[in-house]
Amino acid sequence: MNEPDFAHKDTWRVFRIMAEFVEGFETMGQIGPAVSIFGSARVPGRHEDYRRARTLGRRLAQRDIAVITGGGPGIMEAANRGAHEAGGTSVGLNITLPTEQRVNPYADVVLDFRYFFARLVMFVKYSRSFVCFPGGYGTLHEFFNSMALIQTQKAERFPVILIGNDFWQPLAEWIRAHMRDAEPAKISDDDVDLFTITDDLDEAADVIQQACEESPDEAVSAARTGEGTVVGQPTRRAARRRSR
Repeated sequence: MNEPDFAHKDTWRVFRIMAEFVEGFETMGQIGPAVSIFGSARVPGRHEDYRRARTLGRRLAQRDIAVITGGGPGIMEAANRGAHEAGGTSVGLNITLPTEQRVNPYADVVLDFRYFFARLVMFVKYSRSFVCFPGGYGTLHEFFNSMALIQTQKAERFPVILIGNDFWQPLAEWIRAHMRDAEPAKISDDDVDLFTITDDLDEAADVIQQACEESPDEAVSAARTGEGTVVGQPTRRAARRRSR
């Protein structure tokens, strides 16, 4: 009896996934201290958020901090543009989508990914900080993923900065009201302090620079796994009840 085709397709797909990790590790390992900047791909160049992301990208590059984005338009383009114009390292980690995503022209180092999870590892492993401008589901995914990693101590704590009080404060209030203050509580009191909301780009740049200066080299940190997260404890399995 012949085995179904999908039994082989998933096995061979492992090599495609492996190739993305190999290329990503080889390329990203050379960029030095970096920050990942997220935000909406739909923001036009005339928008204030675009101008602010461009300014932050430029200020970080002037401090010799590489800027990593998802490589697309909008906020991603703005941050890459600012870093590029300042002569810094501007990285775009592009994702292959059913609707083609144009890689912005300001990303000087470009990697293309088929798999969101492989791309996410690059953001986490090679960034000393995350910055989230207003965005959609993708931006919220990056934000909440960072919260989960830090909360569970699977990642050493790193600054997560949310730019835009008007956009982020309602979400922070919802988190406090429906997660922290709920009965039963879904998060701890300290969990609402894992991120910073600000409109001050200088404050954001200062926090990021401090993180880059204080964060140890991941290559010599014995507590970290190869993908940049913290080594965990083995899972304890619940004892099964014996049937009589």
